[in-house]
Amino acid sequence: MRERLGALPLFADLDDAQLDRLASATTEFEAPAGRTLIERGQAGAGMFVLERGTILVEAPEGEHELGPGTAFGERALVGGDGLRSARVRAKTDVSCLAIGRSAIDEVIRANPALAERLGHLSSD
Repeated sequence: MRERLGALPLFADLDDAQLDRLASATTEFEAPAGRTLIERGQAGAGMFVLERGTILVEAPEGEHELGPGTAFGERALVGGDGLRSARVRAKTDVSCLAIGRSAIDEVIRANPALAERLGHLSSD
C-alpha cells in the first residue's frame, strides 16, 4: 500500500514515516457502476484515490468525469465546514483507495505542503 501511495504525485514528497501513516489508514474498496461514493452535505471522513474505472462528480459548478490516478473527496478536508461539496457516483465499476481523515490531518501537520496541494486539487 505504501508503494502505491508513494507513486502518486500528490504524495511524492512525503517521507517514509508519513507514507507509512497514510498506508496504515488506507483501505481498498470496489463499487459497481451507479453506486454513490460521496453524498453532498455529508461530513468528510477522508479522501479517495481512484485506481480503476470512471467516476462522475456532480458539483454546484457542474458535472465532470474523473479517471484512474485521480484523488477526490479532498474538499471536505481542506474546506471550511468539513462537509462534502459534491455528489460522486461510480460511472463504471471502480476500485478505490480510501484514506482516513485523521491520518491525512496528521500528515498535513508534519508536511503543510500537502494541504496546499490538496487545496489546488479542490480548486481545479
